[in-house]
Amino acid sequence: MTLGPLMIDLAGPRIEAEELELLRHPLVGGVILFTRNFIDSEQLSALTDAIHAARSPPLIVAVDHEGGRVQRFHGSFSPLPAARRIGHELDVDARAGLALARRMGWLMAAELRAHGVDISFAPCVDLDYGVNAAIGDRALHARGDTVAQLAVAYAHGMRDAGMAATAKHFPGHGAVRADTHHALAVDRRELADLTEDLTPYRRLIDNGLPGVMMAHVQFPAVDERPASSSSRWIRGVLRGGMHFQGAVFSDDLSMAGAAAERDIVARAEHALSAGCDMLLVCNDRSSVVSLLDRLKAEPEPASHVRIVRMRGREGRPWRELTGSPEWKEARASLERVAAAPPLSLHSGAA
Repeated sequence: MTLGPLMIDLAGPRIEAEELELLRHPLVGGVILFTRNFIDSEQLSALTDAIHAARSPPLIVAVDHEGGRVQRFHGSFSPLPAARRIGHELDVDARAGLALARRMGWLMAAELRAHGVDISFAPCVDLDYGVNAAIGDRALHARGDTVAQLAVAYAHGMRDAGMAATAKHFPGHGAVRADTHHALAVDRRELADLTEDLTPYRRLIDNGLPGVMMAHVQFPAVDERPASSSSRWIRGVLRGGMHFQGAVFSDDLSMAGAAAERDIVARAEHALSAGCDMLLVCNDRSSVVSLLDRLKAEPEPASHVRIVRMRGREGRPWRELTGSPEWKEARASLERVAAAPPLSLHSGAA
Protein backbone atom coordinates (compact mmCIF):
# COMPACT_ATOMS: atom_id res chain seq x y z
CA MET A 1 0.00 0.00 0.00
CA THR A 2 1.27 3.48 -0.85
CA LEU A 3 0.69 6.60 1.23
CA GLY A 4 -2.44 8.45 0.20
CA PRO A 5 -2.79 12.21 -0.34
CA LEU A 6 -4.78 13.08 2.81
CA MET A 7 -3.36 14.20 6.14
CA ILE A 8 -6.03 14.02 8.84
CA ASP A 9 -6.30 14.67 12.59
CA LEU A 10 -7.26 12.75 15.72
CA ALA A 11 -9.76 13.72 18.40
CA GLY A 12 -7.63 13.11 21.47
CA PRO A 13 -4.43 11.72 23.01
CA ARG A 14 -4.90 8.17 21.72
CA ILE A 15 -6.25 6.50 18.61
CA GLU A 16 -9.90 5.51 18.97
CA ALA A 17 -11.14 2.34 17.29
CA GLU A 18 -13.03 4.17 14.54
CA GLU A 19 -10.02 6.40 13.92
CA LEU A 20 -7.82 3.38 13.34
CA GLU A 21 -10.09 2.43 10.45
CA LEU A 22 -9.66 5.93 9.00
CA LEU A 23 -5.87 5.71 9.27
CA ARG A 24 -5.89 2.44 7.35
CA HIS A 25 -7.82 3.89 4.43
CA PRO A 26 -5.67 3.98 1.27
CA LEU A 27 -6.39 7.70 0.73
CA VAL A 28 -4.73 8.62 4.05
CA GLY A 29 -1.01 9.31 4.13
CA GLY A 30 -0.43 11.27 7.30
CA VAL A 31 -1.68 12.56 10.64
CA ILE A 32 -1.33 16.09 12.00
CA LEU A 33 -1.25 16.50 15.77
CA PHE A 34 -2.56 19.35 17.94
CA THR A 35 -2.35 20.33 21.61
CA ARG A 36 -5.40 18.15 22.33
CA ASN A 37 -3.33 15.13 21.30
CA PHE A 38 -0.66 15.80 23.94
CA ILE A 39 -0.60 14.92 27.64
CA ASP A 40 3.06 14.28 28.33
CA SER A 41 6.25 12.95 26.79
CA GLU A 42 5.52 9.27 27.38
CA GLN A 43 1.98 9.52 25.99
CA LEU A 44 3.14 11.38 22.86
CA SER A 45 5.76 8.76 22.06
CA ALA A 46 3.16 6.01 22.51
CA LEU A 47 0.77 7.85 20.21
CA THR A 48 3.28 8.34 17.41
CA ASP A 49 4.36 4.69 17.74
CA ALA A 50 0.72 3.63 17.38
CA ILE A 51 0.21 5.85 14.33
CA HIS A 52 3.33 4.49 12.66
CA ALA A 53 2.27 0.93 13.46
CA ALA A 54 -1.22 1.37 11.98
CA ARG A 55 -0.05 0.41 8.49
CA SER A 56 2.90 -0.10 6.17
CA PRO A 57 4.56 2.03 4.94
CA PRO A 58 4.13 4.10 8.13
CA LEU A 59 2.01 7.23 7.98
CA ILE A 60 3.76 10.62 8.20
CA VAL A 61 3.22 12.29 11.60
CA ALA A 62 3.25 16.10 11.49
CA VAL A 63 2.66 19.09 13.76
CA ASP A 64 2.80 22.88 13.69
CA HIS A 65 5.53 23.55 16.24
CA GLU A 66 7.19 26.80 15.18
CA GLY A 67 7.66 28.34 18.63
CA GLY A 68 6.03 31.35 20.26
CA ARG A 69 2.25 31.20 19.97
CA VAL A 70 2.40 28.29 17.52
CA GLN A 71 3.83 25.52 19.70
CA ARG A 72 1.57 22.52 20.24
CA PHE A 73 3.55 20.64 22.89
CA HIS A 74 4.80 22.05 26.18
CA GLY A 75 5.69 20.34 29.47
CA SER A 76 9.11 18.76 28.92
CA PHE A 77 9.47 20.48 25.53
CA SER A 78 11.65 23.58 25.33
CA PRO A 79 9.64 26.85 25.17
CA LEU A 80 10.80 27.98 21.74
CA PRO A 81 10.93 31.68 20.88
CA ALA A 82 8.72 33.24 18.23
CA ALA A 83 10.52 33.59 14.90
CA ARG A 84 10.55 37.37 15.30
CA ARG A 85 12.92 37.01 18.26
CA ILE A 86 15.44 35.27 15.99
CA GLY A 87 15.19 38.13 13.52
CA HIS A 88 15.85 40.60 16.33
CA GLU A 89 19.07 38.79 17.17
CA LEU A 90 20.30 39.05 13.59
CA ASP A 91 19.61 42.81 13.57
CA VAL A 92 21.95 43.16 16.53
CA ASP A 93 24.61 40.63 15.48
CA ALA A 94 24.32 38.84 12.13
CA ARG A 95 26.56 35.93 13.08
CA ALA A 96 24.81 35.38 16.40
CA GLY A 97 21.40 35.59 14.73
CA LEU A 98 22.26 32.94 12.14
CA ALA A 99 23.74 30.69 14.84
CA LEU A 100 20.58 31.10 16.91
CA ALA A 101 18.38 30.22 13.91
CA ARG A 102 20.30 27.01 13.31
CA ARG A 103 20.24 26.05 17.00
CA MET A 104 16.51 26.70 17.36
CA GLY A 105 15.77 24.72 14.19
CA TRP A 106 17.83 21.87 15.58
CA LEU A 107 16.29 22.06 19.06
CA MET A 108 12.72 22.08 17.75
CA ALA A 109 13.35 19.17 15.38
CA ALA A 110 15.48 17.09 17.76
CA GLU A 111 12.87 17.20 20.52
CA LEU A 112 10.09 16.23 18.13
CA ARG A 113 12.13 13.43 16.55
CA ALA A 114 12.83 12.05 20.03
CA HIS A 115 9.05 11.57 20.28
CA GLY A 116 8.54 10.07 16.82
CA VAL A 117 7.13 13.16 15.08
CA ASP A 118 8.32 13.18 11.46
CA ILE A 119 7.84 16.81 10.44
CA SER A 120 6.99 20.21 11.83
CA PHE A 121 5.57 22.61 9.28
CA ALA A 122 8.40 25.12 9.60
CA PRO A 123 9.98 27.51 8.97
CA CYS A 124 7.38 30.18 8.29
CA VAL A 125 9.04 32.42 5.70
CA ASP A 126 6.25 34.96 5.20
CA LEU A 127 7.49 38.54 5.39
CA ASP A 128 6.22 40.83 8.13
CA TYR A 129 4.54 43.72 6.34
CA GLY A 130 2.88 44.67 9.62
CA VAL A 131 -0.65 44.04 8.31
CA ASN A 132 -1.46 40.37 9.04
CA ALA A 133 -2.11 39.49 12.67
CA ALA A 134 -2.23 35.76 11.84
CA ILE A 135 1.44 36.01 10.80
CA GLY A 136 2.79 38.78 13.03
CA ASP A 137 5.64 37.50 15.19
CA ARG A 138 5.69 34.20 13.28
CA ALA A 139 7.68 36.11 10.62
CA LEU A 140 11.44 36.03 10.92
CA HIS A 141 11.85 39.52 9.50
CA ALA A 142 10.46 42.15 7.15
CA ARG A 143 13.15 41.80 4.47
CA GLY A 144 13.18 38.91 2.03
CA ASP A 145 16.96 38.48 1.95
CA THR A 146 17.18 38.44 5.75
CA VAL A 147 14.36 35.89 6.01
CA ALA A 148 16.17 33.80 3.40
CA GLN A 149 19.42 33.74 5.40
CA LEU A 150 17.68 32.86 8.64
CA ALA A 151 15.41 30.26 7.05
CA VAL A 152 18.33 28.45 5.43
CA ALA A 153 20.14 28.32 8.78
CA TYR A 154 16.97 27.12 10.53
CA ALA A 155 16.35 24.43 7.88
CA HIS A 156 19.95 23.24 8.19
CA GLY A 157 19.44 22.87 11.94
CA MET A 158 16.31 20.80 11.31
CA ARG A 159 18.19 18.63 8.85
CA ASP A 160 20.99 18.09 11.38
CA ALA A 161 18.35 16.74 13.79
CA GLY A 162 16.85 14.38 11.20
CA MET A 163 13.83 16.40 10.08
CA ALA A 164 12.90 17.74 6.65
CA ALA A 165 11.93 21.43 6.52
CA THR A 166 8.64 22.66 5.06
CA ALA A 167 8.64 26.37 4.15
CA LYS A 168 5.30 28.17 4.30
CA HIS A 169 3.02 29.78 3.13
CA PHE A 170 3.88 29.90 -0.60
CA PRO A 171 4.01 32.33 -2.33
CA GLY A 172 3.46 34.65 0.65
CA HIS A 173 0.87 35.40 3.32
CA GLY A 174 2.31 38.49 4.97
CA ALA A 175 0.88 41.24 2.78
CA VAL A 176 -2.84 40.48 3.23
CA ARG A 177 -5.02 41.53 6.17
CA ALA A 178 -7.40 38.58 6.12
CA ASP A 179 -6.77 35.51 8.26
CA THR A 180 -7.36 32.55 5.94
CA HIS A 181 -8.75 30.53 8.85
CA HIS A 182 -11.81 32.77 8.61
CA ALA A 183 -11.90 34.44 5.17
CA LEU A 184 -10.50 34.36 1.65
CA ALA A 185 -7.40 36.54 1.45
CA VAL A 186 -6.71 38.49 -1.74
CA ASP A 187 -3.33 39.95 -2.71
CA ARG A 188 -3.63 42.15 -5.80
CA ARG A 189 0.07 42.48 -6.58
CA GLU A 190 1.51 41.39 -9.89
CA LEU A 191 3.95 38.47 -10.01
CA ALA A 192 6.79 40.91 -10.66
CA ASP A 193 5.98 42.65 -7.36
CA LEU A 194 6.41 39.44 -5.36
CA THR A 195 10.17 39.11 -5.82
CA GLU A 196 10.85 39.92 -2.17
CA ASP A 197 8.33 37.34 -0.94
CA LEU A 198 9.77 34.63 -3.20
CA THR A 199 13.40 35.29 -2.24
CA PRO A 200 13.38 32.93 0.78
CA TYR A 201 11.94 30.12 -1.34
CA ARG A 202 14.54 30.59 -4.06
CA ARG A 203 17.36 30.44 -1.51
CA LEU A 204 15.87 27.43 0.29
CA ILE A 205 15.28 25.56 -2.97
CA ASP A 206 18.92 26.18 -3.91
CA ASN A 207 19.75 24.48 -0.59
CA GLY A 208 17.61 21.40 -1.24
CA LEU A 209 14.30 22.39 0.40
CA PRO A 210 12.26 19.17 0.94
CA GLY A 211 8.76 20.63 1.43
CA VAL A 212 6.52 23.64 0.79
CA MET A 213 3.10 24.46 2.20
CA MET A 214 0.80 26.49 -0.04
CA ALA A 215 -1.13 29.58 1.05
CA HIS A 216 -4.90 29.93 0.75
CA VAL A 217 -4.30 33.37 -0.77
CA GLN A 218 -5.71 34.50 -4.09
CA PHE A 219 -3.45 36.51 -6.41
CA PRO A 220 -5.92 37.50 -9.16
CA ALA A 221 -3.21 39.15 -11.27
CA VAL A 222 -1.58 35.70 -11.54
CA ASP A 223 -4.52 33.27 -11.28
CA GLU A 224 -8.14 33.49 -10.16
CA ARG A 225 -7.76 30.38 -8.01
CA PRO A 226 -6.14 30.53 -4.54
CA ALA A 227 -2.49 29.52 -4.69
CA SER A 228 -3.26 26.26 -2.86
CA SER A 229 -5.37 25.03 -5.78
CA SER A 230 -3.61 26.85 -8.61
CA SER A 231 -1.72 24.93 -11.28
CA ARG A 232 -0.24 28.26 -12.38
CA TRP A 233 1.38 28.69 -8.99
CA ILE A 234 2.33 25.08 -8.22
CA ARG A 235 3.20 23.55 -11.58
CA GLY A 236 4.09 26.83 -13.27
CA VAL A 237 5.91 29.14 -10.85
CA LEU A 238 7.04 26.78 -8.07
CA ARG A 239 8.00 23.67 -10.03
CA GLY A 240 8.59 25.09 -13.50
CA GLY A 241 10.02 28.52 -12.76
CA MET A 242 11.77 27.84 -9.43
CA HIS A 243 12.65 24.17 -10.09
CA PHE A 244 11.28 22.90 -6.77
CA GLN A 245 11.35 19.09 -6.61
CA GLY A 246 10.09 18.42 -3.09
CA ALA A 247 6.67 17.71 -1.58
CA VAL A 248 3.85 20.25 -1.84
CA PHE A 249 1.33 20.41 1.02
CA SER A 250 -1.93 22.30 0.97
CA ASP A 251 -2.84 24.30 4.04
CA ASP A 252 -5.94 22.99 5.83
CA LEU A 253 -8.73 22.54 3.29
CA SER A 254 -11.29 23.07 6.06
CA MET A 255 -10.23 26.71 6.43
CA ALA A 256 -12.53 29.39 5.04
CA GLY A 257 -9.73 30.66 2.80
CA ALA A 258 -9.82 27.37 0.88
CA ALA A 259 -13.53 27.56 0.16
CA ALA A 260 -13.42 28.48 -3.52
CA GLU A 261 -15.92 25.62 -3.68
CA ARG A 262 -18.28 24.76 -0.85
CA ASP A 263 -17.89 21.05 -1.49
CA ILE A 264 -14.81 19.59 0.21
CA VAL A 265 -14.38 16.95 -2.49
CA ALA A 266 -14.23 19.61 -5.22
CA ARG A 267 -11.65 21.53 -3.16
CA ALA A 268 -9.51 18.42 -2.84
CA GLU A 269 -9.82 17.52 -6.52
CA HIS A 270 -8.71 21.00 -7.57
CA ALA A 271 -5.76 21.00 -5.16
CA LEU A 272 -4.56 17.60 -6.36
CA SER A 273 -5.03 18.55 -9.99
CA ALA A 274 -3.06 21.74 -9.40
CA GLY A 275 -0.09 19.74 -8.12
CA CYS A 276 -0.41 19.31 -4.35
CA ASP A 277 1.03 16.03 -3.07
CA MET A 278 -0.70 16.01 0.31
CA LEU A 279 -3.86 17.75 1.51
CA LEU A 280 -4.50 18.69 5.13
CA VAL A 281 -8.06 18.28 6.42
CA CYS A 282 -8.29 19.26 10.09
CA ASN A 283 -10.95 19.72 12.76
CA ASP A 284 -13.74 18.56 10.47
CA ARG A 285 -14.37 14.82 10.72
CA SER A 286 -17.42 14.94 8.43
CA SER A 287 -15.24 16.36 5.64
CA VAL A 288 -12.69 13.59 6.17
CA VAL A 289 -15.42 10.96 5.91
CA SER A 290 -16.80 12.60 2.75
CA LEU A 291 -13.39 12.57 1.14
CA LEU A 292 -12.73 8.94 2.01
CA ASP A 293 -16.12 8.00 0.56
CA ARG A 294 -16.10 10.16 -2.57
CA LEU A 295 -12.62 11.35 -3.56
CA LYS A 296 -11.21 9.57 -6.60
CA ALA A 297 -7.42 9.91 -6.60
CA GLU A 298 -5.14 7.71 -8.64
CA PRO A 299 -1.79 6.95 -6.94
CA GLU A 300 1.08 8.93 -8.46
CA PRO A 301 4.46 7.22 -7.92
CA ALA A 302 6.43 10.49 -8.03
CA SER A 303 4.11 12.09 -5.50
CA HIS A 304 4.40 9.07 -3.20
CA VAL A 305 8.20 9.26 -3.34
CA ARG A 306 8.15 12.95 -2.44
CA ILE A 307 5.91 12.28 0.57
CA VAL A 308 7.98 9.32 1.79
CA ARG A 309 11.11 11.47 1.67
CA MET A 310 9.54 13.70 4.35
CA ARG A 311 9.78 10.89 6.90
CA GLY A 312 12.12 11.73 9.76
CA ARG A 313 15.45 10.03 10.31
CA GLU A 314 16.01 8.09 13.51
CA GLY A 315 15.88 10.44 16.51
CA ARG A 316 17.84 10.18 19.73
CA PRO A 317 16.03 8.87 22.81
CA TRP A 318 14.88 11.72 25.06
CA ARG A 319 17.30 11.02 27.91
CA GLU A 320 20.26 10.78 25.54
CA LEU A 321 19.18 13.94 23.74
CA THR A 322 18.79 16.06 26.86
CA GLY A 323 22.16 14.89 28.15
CA SER A 324 23.97 15.84 24.96
CA PRO A 325 26.28 18.89 24.61
CA GLU A 326 24.24 20.10 21.60
CA TRP A 327 20.98 20.18 23.56
CA LYS A 328 22.60 21.94 26.51
CA GLU A 329 24.15 24.53 24.20
CA ALA A 330 20.82 25.13 22.45
CA ARG A 331 19.03 25.49 25.78
CA ALA A 332 21.65 27.98 26.96
CA SER A 333 21.03 30.05 23.81
CA LEU A 334 17.28 29.82 24.40
CA GLU A 335 17.58 31.00 27.99
CA ARG A 336 19.80 33.90 26.97
CA VAL A 337 17.30 35.03 24.35
CA ALA A 338 14.37 34.65 26.74
CA ALA A 339 16.10 36.96 29.22
CA ALA A 340 16.93 39.65 26.64
CA PRO A 341 14.75 42.79 26.34
CA PRO A 342 12.39 43.05 23.35
CA LEU A 343 13.62 44.86 20.25
CA SER A 344 11.89 46.50 17.29
CA LEU A 345 11.63 44.14 14.35
CA HIS A 346 11.73 47.04 11.95
CA SER A 347 14.86 48.70 13.31
CA GLY A 348 17.01 49.31 10.28
CA ALA A 349 14.49 47.64 7.97
CA ALA A 350 13.72 49.16 4.60
